Order: sequence, then C-alpha cells, then structure tokens
Amino acid sequence: MPKIDPAALPVNRGSNYLPPYQEAVAGRVWQAVAAAGELTQFGANLVTLEPGAWSSQRHWHSHEDEMVVMLAGEAVLVEEDGETLLRPGDIACFPAGSANGHHLQNRSALPCRFLAIGTDRIEIDECHYPDIDMHLDPQGFRRKS
Repeated sequence: MPKIDPAALPVNRGSNYLPPYQEAVAGRVWQAVAAAGELTQFGANLVTLEPGAWSSQRHWHSHEDEMVVMLAGEAVLVEEDGETLLRPGDIACFPAGSANGHHLQNRSALPCRFLAIGTDRIEIDECHYPDIDMHLDPQGFRRKS
C-alpha cells in the first residue's frame, strides 16, 4: 500500500462558485488525497479552513454520499435543523438525496483540518444550495432564478 505524504501534495485554492458566493470559501484550501493515490471510486480531500472560512456554501447532493472526519481544530456543522460543534475524531455523514443542506464554518481563532470523503464522478449528480441563488448540475453552475 503506497504511503501518501500530505506535505508533498499540491495545495488547491479558489472556487468555481458564482459571484459573490466564492467569498465565504476564500480561506479554504484542500489537497486531493484520493486522486494522488489514483483512486477512482471515491474522492477524498484534506481540507484546511482558516479562521472565518467556510467549507462550502450550504448544500446537499442528489447522488453523492459525503462524510467528514475532523482531524484538528474545531468547526461548526450548520444543517437544516441547527448547529453542531465538531472536534478531532468527530464524524458527520450526509447520505445522497437527503435534502439536509450542510457545510462547516470555522468560527475559532485557529485553522481546522478535516478529511472530506465523497462518491466521485457521478455524472447525474445535482448539488442544491438552499440559501443562495445557485445550483450545480452536469452542465455546471447556474443561477436558480
């Protein structure tokens, strides 16, 4: 089993979100761990959120399962029914098709880090953003209105 050195992985920044929705994730960076290991059936990214940064806009997927494993620091999980503090060792799962919009916010004074794992390369997946005028389908991001 090949060992992957996270320190050797490229660091990705930025977002394909429509303006102005990319601003909330400006302090997010990620490293594509599953891609580095040549995995093809699921994606996994090491994500770091600087203080004040969000993991994404609040969203849910039609066909993609997602799981988050907190590694360092703390983040607030924001969902339809409220907020939950996540600390190292905590795990949150989001089944495909569950209309429970979610994201993480780093409200602390220190960076936090987590492993985000999800189903990969599902061509029919749609991502719904309940709080904002944005939708993602196989053709790309678009405005709902």
